[in-house]
Order: sequence, then C-alpha cells, then structure tokens
Amino acid sequence: MSLPILYSFRRCPYAMRARLALKYAAIPVELREVALRSKPAEMLAISPKATVPVLQLPGGEVIEQSLDIMRWALAQNDPEQWLPDDAQSSEVEQLIAINDAPFKAMLDRYKYAGRYPEHPAAHYRDNGIALQIAPLEERLLKTSYLTGERISLADMALFPFVRQFAHVDREWFDASSFQAVNAWMQRMLESELFNAVMHKFEPWQAGDEVLIF
Repeated sequence: MSLPILYSFRRCPYAMRARLALKYAAIPVELREVALRSKPAEMLAISPKATVPVLQLPGGEVIEQSLDIMRWALAQNDPEQWLPDDAQSSEVEQLIAINDAPFKAMLDRYKYAGRYPEHPAAHYRDNGIALQIAPLEERLLKTSYLTGERISLADMALFPFVRQFAHVDREWFDASSFQAVNAWMQRMLESELFNAVMHKFEPWQAGDEVLIF
C-alpha cells in the first residue's frame, strides 16, 4: 500500500508541527528529510514554493502548508480532541494568526539579528515578548495549556516557534519571568510525542530505502 510522502526538515518549526500532528494521529508516512541547500527535484516538481513541509497523498494530492497538514491529519484521527469546538475555534485561529505572522517575523529578526542591523537583538526579542510570549504567560498562569486543561491544536501549532524563540538565548529565557511559558514548553519538550518526531535522519536521495515515519 502506498503511503503519503512527507518532505520535512528536522529543525523547521513548520515541519515540526506537521510531524507532531501526523505522529499523534498515528498516520504512517514515508519521510524524506530535506537538505535545505540541496532540495530534491521530486519535491520541487510537486511544490514549487520550495519550502517544507510538503505532504503528497497516495492519490497525488499535495498539501503544502503545515496547518493544512495538521488539519488533514486530525480529520483522519483525533483521539484526544486537539481540534477546537465551535466555541474555541476563533480563539485558536487568532492565536495561530499572531504566531504565524507578526510573531514569526519578529522571531526571525531576533534569531538572525545580524541581518537586521537597524536594531539590536534585544529590540526584536522585546517585541516578540509583547506580541506572543507575555500574552501566553498570562494564559498559562490560569490553565495548563493554551485553551484549557488539555492539549489542543493551538499548543502544537505554537510550541515549535516558542521553542525556537527560547533557544535563541536559552540562558536568558530560563532566567526570565516567563516561568509559566517555560514550564509549558518543558512539558512539551519532555513528551514522548515530541521526542518521537525529533530523530535525526540523513537527507533523502532518490533510490534510498523507504523510511517509514
């Protein structure tokens, strides 16, 4: 039986959240790890956007956006009800929208501050805090997860980006006042699910043995 094919890059937060959803939903895929400096022609042929993740379904349909991959996976199997109900849907969408647009832009400037010399790294860090980290801290002081007492799509969609933000200067982040965010992040980092999707693999090349993820 043909499996979906997932083109991924281990450290990319977009690819990370796609893998989290696929693994959680117990959907086996053929994993093709991508070297970003040498992207396989097979991926570019089905997805000219040239960014990961890309999921090719057995019937030929291509899903190019990480959130769409997450939602597709959860539509197949969602045992712990990650998908929000109607009452929470707009809240989850707003959290993701802030994460994927203004916060991600500020995260890139913080992580690669040398490319944006208009301001010091601390400026981009502080803007990222105001946009996302401080509001998440306020939430997580009240509940264990972003929308309540159980993990949801919002947690898994945002966690890889918060992780990347924290790791720019982990010593600073660990010493910061954002201890509820840090505790939430640590639970994610120590989870069996996260560790299951973070194994290191060599970049895929045509002719390689199929790697089932």
